[in-house]
Amino acid sequence: MALDTAAVKRIARLARIAVPEEELAPLASELSGILTWVEQLDAVDTRGVEPMTSVVAVTLPMREDKVTDGGIPEKILANAPEPQRGFFTVPKVVE
Repeated sequence: MALDTAAVKRIARLARIAVPEEELAPLASELSGILTWVEQLDAVDTRGVEPMTSVVAVTLPMREDKVTDGGIPEKILANAPEPQRGFFTVPKVVE
């Protein structure tokens, strides 16, 4: 699929990219080459090929899902400006 300078100018306007007039012709040639390459990829038969998220089969290590308090409330509250009775104090936002 070949793009002309008018099509590239319209694409640039839609993408909100300022392209100088003298760069439209080289950009049209470059984009046409990219589209030709994509058309070649479209010719490849991909039926029966599973979609991939990575080229390597990776599984993340799983840990037990359990609720804890962290066990270090003193360290957590050490940076709080005004902790009270083991909790963060926040300003009142609703009257």
